[in-house]
Parts: sequence; C-alpha cells; structure tokens
Amino acid sequence: MLAYILRRLLYAIPILIGVNLITFALFFIVNTPDDMARMQLGVKRVTPEAIQKWKAERGYDKPLFWNGAAEGAGPVTQTIFFEKSARMFAGDFGRAEDGRDISREIVARMGPSLAIALPTFLLGLFVTVSFALLLAFFRATALDFWGVVLCVAMMSISGLFYIIGGQFLFAKIFRLVPISGYGGGLDAARFLILPVLIGVIAGIGSSTRWYRTIFLEEMGKDYVRTARAKGLTETAVMFGHVLRNALIPILTGVVVVIPLLFMGSLLTESFFGIPGLGSYTIDAINAQDFAVVRAMVFIGSVLYIVGLILTDISYTLVDPRIRFDR
Repeated sequence: MLAYILRRLLYAIPILIGVNLITFALFFIVNTPDDMARMQLGVKRVTPEAIQKWKAERGYDKPLFWNGAAEGAGPVTQTIFFEKSARMFAGDFGRAEDGRDISREIVARMGPSLAIALPTFLLGLFVTVSFALLLAFFRATALDFWGVVLCVAMMSISGLFYIIGGQFLFAKIFRLVPISGYGGGLDAARFLILPVLIGVIAGIGSSTRWYRTIFLEEMGKDYVRTARAKGLTETAVMFGHVLRNALIPILTGVVVVIPLLFMGSLLTESFFGIPGLGSYTIDAINAQDFAVVRAMVFIGSVLYIVGLILTDISYTLVDPRIRFDR
C-alpha cells in the first residue's frame, strides 16, 4: 500500500507541472502582461509609460522563461514563470492586486468554506443515501414512482432558485435566520443554517437518483438472489449485502468531492456573504485579479489529485479483494 501511494504521488508531479504550464500559458502568453495592465488600469488610451510602471510594480516586466541579462541562477529565478508559477509548488502564491498575501487569505477563508461545505456534505450524504435506499426497498411501488418524480422535479430546478427562494421565505418572510453575513465562534451557526439546508435540498434530486440506480443494479445480481434463497430478510439483504457492495461506486463520487470542499461554493458564499474561498474566487474574477485566480486553479488541481488517491485507498476498506501490491 505504501509503495502504491508513493507511486501515485510521483505520478502526480508531472500532472501538476503540466497543469501549471498550461495555466501559465493561458495567463501570460495568450493574455500578455501588457493586456493585464490595460484591463487593470481601466482606461481606453493607456500610455506605454503607465503600462511599464504597472508591470514593474508587480514583477511582470521580467522575461517569461529565461532572463539572459541575469547572473548565476538569475536566468531561471528572475523570470515571470519562476516568480509567479514555480513558487506555488512551495506554497508561495505571492500577493493579490490589493497587496494582501494570498496564502494568508486562503488560510483565513478556508474555515468559513469548511463550515458550510462539511455539514452540507455529511448531512446531504446521509439524506440522499437513506432516501435512495428507501426508494430501492419499495421499488416498483407508488412510493418509488412519486419519489423518482420528485427527484426529477428537484433536478430540473436551478440551484439559484433554491438560494433566492430560501432567503426570501426563511429570512425575509419568517425572519428565522439572517439573510446574509457571517459571524465568528458560536454566532456563526445562525448564519450557516440556511446555506447548509439549501445545499442539502438542492442536491437531493440528482444524488438520490444516482444512488438509487446503483442500489437497483446491485439488487439484480446473483449474490442477492442467493442471499434471499437462504432465507435472509429483505432488510438484511439491503443493509448487509446491497449497501456494502454499492459502497465502491458511491465512494468513487464521494471521496473525490472531499478535498474540493476546501474550495468553497461559488454561488452559496457569494449570495450569503460568507467570506470563504468561493466568494474569494468570484471577487478575484470580477476584479480581474489574475494572481488569486492562478492560485485557486493550482490548489484545485492539487486537491483533485489528492481526492483520486484517497478514492483508491478507500476501495481497500470496503472491498478486501482489492490490493495494490503491483
């Protein structure tokens, strides 16, 4: 197992380097530093002097990959690629356009993002798996039919509708919770109840249909018919056999999502005024803060690779037949 994990980590290095190079090309070759300066200065006719001053203040006046005028290690280190992209492998994301340290902002905003994403993920997983098991248990009945209809209807509604409708109903009409904002400590709970509830409700339709399909597929296999022939009750078959064997495809989708919880929800955090990584990314895009956007793209790539490795490791916990000796 240890050798497998190390091998996967080594595989991840060239992938991250490739993602980093592609991101760098998109930001600095397709969209040159001169273009960034014109967008940031926000005027139609920008003088060359103003562009050069903006680039010098932010370190964009250096060559992209190779600085022939520098000495020693300077030809490599005194370049835009090294200062703006290569340093991200060491956790140095530089500074945003407003001068704030990006790494410090990410650490500070990770807490609010997790405060929303983690309860939404755990509660949503419990609700959707339980609902899917219920529909599969009463398959081909009126409960199953109307449950599927409800799921399809919920899938057809935009997540934005749940957010706006929830704010209008629970915050403006009934005044049960604040409509937006965030507080520290225990006071944060009253700001998080509505976003978590909306996040769970918005995901019921698609997740329940997915899990129901998995359970029904497992219920049609030979081992289930054998278990029933041995006299096991339908409840024992569902929880002792079907649920256990359905965990592998469920884990495939679930474990990959876990690292991405750190990235926050773009819509939810923006509409509810939560100072998390999702709203941080949206604000950076609106402000054309390319340094923050590059950092978030890189972190997302790292977390996605970590999720894939965790998925493979989790397989061994639910299926002892899977080994990674080779």
